[in-house]
Amino acid sequence: MGRRGCEHVFVSVVNPPAQTIAYPAPGSRPRRGGEAALPPHVIVLFGATGDLSRRNLLPGLGHLSLSELAPYIQVVGTSLEELDADAFRAFAKEALDQFSHRALTAEQWEAFASRLSYVPQGQGAEGLAAAVAAAEEKLGGAAPRLHYLSVPPAAAPAVIAMIRDANLVEFSRVVMEKPFGTDLRSAVELNAGLHQTFDERQIFRIDHFLGKEAAQNILAFRFANGLFEPIWNRNFIDNIQIDIPETLGLDQRAGFYESTGAYKDMVVTHLFQVLAFVAMEPPTALEPFAISEEKNKVFRSLLPVNPGDVVRGQYVGYRHEPGVADDSDTETFVALKCGLDNWRWAGVPFYLRTGKRLAEGQRIISIAFKEAPRSMFPANSGVGAQGPDHLTFDLADESKVSLSFYGKRPGPGMKMEKLSMQFSTEETRYADDVLEAYERLLMDAMRDDHTLFNTAEGIESLWERSMPLLENPPPTKPYPQGSWGPNSIHQLITPHAWRLPFEREWREKSG
Repeated sequence: MGRRGCEHVFVSVVNPPAQTIAYPAPGSRPRRGGEAALPPHVIVLFGATGDLSRRNLLPGLGHLSLSELAPYIQVVGTSLEELDADAFRAFAKEALDQFSHRALTAEQWEAFASRLSYVPQGQGAEGLAAAVAAAEEKLGGAAPRLHYLSVPPAAAPAVIAMIRDANLVEFSRVVMEKPFGTDLRSAVELNAGLHQTFDERQIFRIDHFLGKEAAQNILAFRFANGLFEPIWNRNFIDNIQIDIPETLGLDQRAGFYESTGAYKDMVVTHLFQVLAFVAMEPPTALEPFAISEEKNKVFRSLLPVNPGDVVRGQYVGYRHEPGVADDSDTETFVALKCGLDNWRWAGVPFYLRTGKRLAEGQRIISIAFKEAPRSMFPANSGVGAQGPDHLTFDLADESKVSLSFYGKRPGPGMKMEKLSMQFSTEETRYADDVLEAYERLLMDAMRDDHTLFNTAEGIESLWERSMPLLENPPPTKPYPQGSWGPNSIHQLITPHAWRLPFEREWREKSG
């Protein structure tokens, strides 16, 4: 399993010893909440011309570079593409125009563009070292480095070797993208290889789902309110669903997806991580080690995934996608039932579902509460007609929460209907303070905050419990594009029912 208790190898980035490394502070920038200003950083973006960089990382860095929350940064992009700096800036400009949630003015774009540089990976460690040195010079001298590996798992060892050969390990942190390995053996080998170069405290295994406000709101709901924590157990909760359907297809990622599939791409790296937030015991403190330890306890108590409790699907037309084998059995959809072998959750089923080309794009956690053991209301009153009471978290950027319950319909008689109380961060005065998930996690990595990142032990635990499925996967079943998956998903969840599609729409912000 992964290493724990590793010593922190960083010097202080607030008041560093003058003989070791100096962090310049060009200009001054106001900080919120009295937080100490972070020193300037060099961010080395591996896979800088890939899809993740285009959709999330470059737009996120563009916003952070102009935000009062972030330190001054220089971004060094690198990939297999033979580009120069101007071509990379043009790529970044197109990415921000297409995917940024916040439009930049011409002046703001020029400010961000001045912080972008590029070095082709073909120039090797020497070229990378020179590019990073040039970026540090623009910041006024040596600076902490954040290496972001937006590369497939198979490419990670070569990138780590290049960082080591370029002498860029000291004063550095490394962010690892998912999936972290493809099975238990590869995850163990990847961790072992990483630990030959980086201390565990330098490694940040990212899951952007945990960077979302709504995911973090789960902790607030559970542990800050006496209303919910006493009923957050098998005595009151009937089942839990984590449902992440997508309308997107492969988006030119056939090479990656054919070797990965929905389970490795989404369940191990995202849905199980969210499950840990839902199921974990109260941490002793709101600090990284305490939270990571409680998450790891959840992973250790996860029962091995039974192939008989898994539905694998493949959307009709997948095998005709460019780069996909004619006889591919790669799943583009997976639904499964799993459970936790501990006191709090014994007997409570967790249902997980995700897939490509489905009817809607949603990110829902749904907590179904047990119904009353006996009803005093007549059979035609409506009680139970729309399922049990639910607490629902929407992990979309609007960060919504809904509590549904039965209430009396106005008028004569005792007729019931489902009502709901809803909350959205868009309805608060703090709506403008919401960071995108990648923005939040990039900031946390620069702050050396591991709270929302995964550990070596946790990742290896999940792969270990996934091996029964990976070694004996059930065959894929076809499903129409625009549907909710193969029909057998309904047998999987019986006697319960999938919460999506919803029985009602979210209330939209008024005005």
